[in-house]
Amino acid sequence: MIAPKKIRIGELLVKNRLISEKQLETALDIQKKTGHKLGDTLVELGFVTSNAMLECLAAQLKIPYIDLQHYKYRPEVARLLPETYARRFRALVLDDSQLQLLVGMAEPTDIYAFDELTRILNRPIRQGVVRESDLLRTIDKIYRRTDEIVNIAGELGAELSQGGVNLADLLPAAELEDAPVVRLLRSLFEDAVQIGASDIHIEPDENVLRIRQRIDGILHEQVMSEKRIAAALVSRLKLMSGLDISEKRMPQDGRFNIKVRGKSIDVRLSTMPLQYGESVVMRLLDQSGGLLSLNQIGMPPELLVKFRAQISRPHGMVLVTGPTGSGKTTTLYGALNELNLSERKIITVEDPVEYRLPRINQVQIHNRIGLSFSSVLRAALRQDPDIIMVGEMRDQETTEIGLRAAMTGHLVLSTLHTNDAVSTTLRLLDMGAEGYLVASALQAVLAQRLVRRICSSCTKERFPTPQQVSWIFSHFGQDTEGQLFQVGTGCPQCHNTGYHGRIGVFELLLIDFALADALRRNDSGAFARAAREQNGFKPLSLCAFQYAQQGVTSIDEVLRISGQVDDVSFLMTEVQEEPVVVK
Repeated sequence: MIAPKKIRIGELLVKNRLISEKQLETALDIQKKTGHKLGDTLVELGFVTSNAMLECLAAQLKIPYIDLQHYKYRPEVARLLPETYARRFRALVLDDSQLQLLVGMAEPTDIYAFDELTRILNRPIRQGVVRESDLLRTIDKIYRRTDEIVNIAGELGAELSQGGVNLADLLPAAELEDAPVVRLLRSLFEDAVQIGASDIHIEPDENVLRIRQRIDGILHEQVMSEKRIAAALVSRLKLMSGLDISEKRMPQDGRFNIKVRGKSIDVRLSTMPLQYGESVVMRLLDQSGGLLSLNQIGMPPELLVKFRAQISRPHGMVLVTGPTGSGKTTTLYGALNELNLSERKIITVEDPVEYRLPRINQVQIHNRIGLSFSSVLRAALRQDPDIIMVGEMRDQETTEIGLRAAMTGHLVLSTLHTNDAVSTTLRLLDMGAEGYLVASALQAVLAQRLVRRICSSCTKERFPTPQQVSWIFSHFGQDTEGQLFQVGTGCPQCHNTGYHGRIGVFELLLIDFALADALRRNDSGAFARAAREQNGFKPLSLCAFQYAQQGVTSIDEVLRISGQVDDVSFLMTEVQEEPVVVK
């Protein structure tokens, strides 16, 4: 075990000719103004890459440079160092041999941190250098609050069972910061934000309480035996949302905002009575991150140009479609953000209002007082708008008002729950809209889904199965026999799922003369044929398959969004028997 030496990173990079003296002077001047670390400043200015700088530092210190994105650490070994010290000293225990511990450090020259880690771990230490951003993300994954949640749940369960404490007596105490129910909810939200969950589900069962978190579209479950705490959790959440805690027979909806780990999280809450209590589902919206622009949602460049042309029209209707959780709202808000100029009046009719946007007039629906989509849409048309965004086309009346508004000089943006772009217009006709109205007003339909990205830390290459080769050939006319595709084998970075993050797949249908003519005649067969033959039209499954060819997603994900999951589920193999080819 050798204590680290103090090294001036700037002089080291100049010595190894990675930067010039002039670049170092420039970076030092900027560092004095910003207060950032010199290494970060050099990377931000583009004078040196993060990898080159860390490899140079590792070579000078004669320690390994460890890429945490591809390193298969063991969470139980990492937890030898308490989270508080891991974050304070920017360090992570990566391996435990009989002789010493391998500790990855973002600042391996920090002598004080080295001495403290040696004292805390009480073991000889061998250092490695890691990228700080990767280190912080890995710490978030490792030090989850599952154990803390279970312990607090047990404490709350014990409190409720002592002498048969009445829930009504517990609620005033819940205002205290150290009340178990408050600490339990705080841990739940911190854990969800830490791992990037989009939803939290609280579901009481006959003998247990299930808490599930949706990560990259997939639910991950935690089961707790303290079922009696469910009522306390639900009542506290209702208080936070301003709902009626005495009403347990009817569903209720609410929202509240919380600060978690320096982020402003908007929580949309829905309750529903079940056989064994009330189910709660909370959608988490990170307001601090800002809205995604159209450039950031993953739309292919050629399709983005066409979509921008459609939303730049002075009038007409543009629909964004897809199932729940497919990113429709993100796309619409990205479009509104781009259209939000001082010379345009924009009114939105939403249920609920998910993001607050400056300059845009946003209206929240309240059906109980008669403030419905159709009534607000009528009022909005008398407010002299240029652009109207309707949260969803839910009924015939709203659809017809929206279509007529699109015909009378307004740009109307809205969503619809359909599986693809072709079926969207047929759905409008089924809702009672006249074919000539749809043909005259509708300009474009953008259908979208989200597919999971392959985890970059555990990616490998595999051959598709014979059944998958046959399916790909029948749908896309491409022979992929002998061709390698990327898969994720599962690692701690991706919670052993093989996937990390999601990306959108899109199809854009432009209503041309042939399609409009079929709509006027209510000829659904002719409409479907004309859509498939439209020049440049690329279906969702083809967009996803191209991502699979690029190594972004897997063949299994292509099958999932193909619209024929029931028919092709036997082709989807999470564990394949073909030989694995390591990249």
